[in-house]
Amino acid sequence: IITMLLFTTLEKKIREDLRFNVTVGLFDGGFFGLALGFASFGTILPLFVASLTDSATLIGLVPAIHSAGWLFPQLFTANHTSRLRRYKRTVMLMTIHERVPFLGFAIVALLIPTIGVKTSLILAFLLLTWQGLGGGFTANPWTSMISKIIPPETRGTFFGMQAGVANLFISGAAVGAGYLLDWLDSPIDYAVCFFIASFFFTVSWFALAMTREPEDTEKIIEENQAPFWEGAKRILQRDKNFRWFLSARFLSQFATMGFSFYIVYALRRFQMDAITAGYLTATLTIAQTIANVGMGWIGDRIGHRTMLVIGAAAAVLSSLLAWFATSIAWFYPIFILSGLTNVSIWTIGMTMTVDFSEEKDRPFYIGLAQTLTAPATIIAPLLGGWIADTMGFTPTFALSAILSVVMMGILLFIVKDPRKHVVTT
Repeated sequence: IITMLLFTTLEKKIREDLRFNVTVGLFDGGFFGLALGFASFGTILPLFVASLTDSATLIGLVPAIHSAGWLFPQLFTANHTSRLRRYKRTVMLMTIHERVPFLGFAIVALLIPTIGVKTSLILAFLLLTWQGLGGGFTANPWTSMISKIIPPETRGTFFGMQAGVANLFISGAAVGAGYLLDWLDSPIDYAVCFFIASFFFTVSWFALAMTREPEDTEKIIEENQAPFWEGAKRILQRDKNFRWFLSARFLSQFATMGFSFYIVYALRRFQMDAITAGYLTATLTIAQTIANVGMGWIGDRIGHRTMLVIGAAAAVLSSLLAWFATSIAWFYPIFILSGLTNVSIWTIGMTMTVDFSEEKDRPFYIGLAQTLTAPATIIAPLLGGWIADTMGFTPTFALSAILSVVMMGILLFIVKDPRKHVVTT
């Protein structure tokens, strides 16, 4: 009671609705995960594009377009987002654009016999671009909203739990999608998967719509706000600690570029069969599910920077094991370690980003952390692929290990915990 008296009216309201918001947030994450399992950017959508073209470049662009589309717009939405007293309306409108395209994929799949393969391929990439940008325009206001309604001391736990639930449902739905692709004739199989995904995305949207977000009447909003690049420039000039965090985040994409080639390397080097590939995928998913919950909870207690250092160390070990692997059995710990690294980069990285500032400047911090990482998400896999094609997979793993050590050094010796580090102008 004494503690509650110290809170502002806004903070009291947030804590009163905390249990409800956590519940609907987990429902949102679960149904979103179910939807993604039936339309995964790592498997189902690349397979769909592969049914339309033999070009490995085009197939490889599927996850890259999604990542770049999600990351790139976030800085450009920072100005608008920072002026909002309520984020929810913007989130609900923008997230429609990351969900509706899956209905478009279903319709395109049904129309392939009528409109032809070439037109279907063009439409598929237009939908991929729309979906990626839709996610990108949603991300900043959504992250700002969640950071507002979830108190700092439980933020990492929530992000971790939501990502963990989503991963769990993704893995279950992916198995179901695999059976559908096996049972049904093409392109009906893909159409059914995308229709199911659209249904679960809709359920997720309604769960998200139940979020309770109080209006922030206390936030001071400047009448004539400077352009977004002025706000971003000011932060980069002032906050040296955040600049080093951005450096580590950018470098992380190159430090993990070898991860994308583990399955292909295991297939070619150790003649891996489909059953083993399934077990390795399950190992990765389970590792990420447990890591999301565990690392988020522990990070709230001992600091998220420590979790990032652990993730960097896991990247080093994963790349080294892949470099020196002598049998397929080595790939189980390799995938577990890569799962820990992925969680530290994305879930923990997002959690730590919002710790760098108060709510007023938070959209700019979120935007910088995401948008400035976007080029690396495209360049890193292309560089890794070029090295693998010209020199082999092991040099790719070796370079990943070296860059992981550099990233770990930056996080360990230069980056400070933003909760304990005061920014000086």
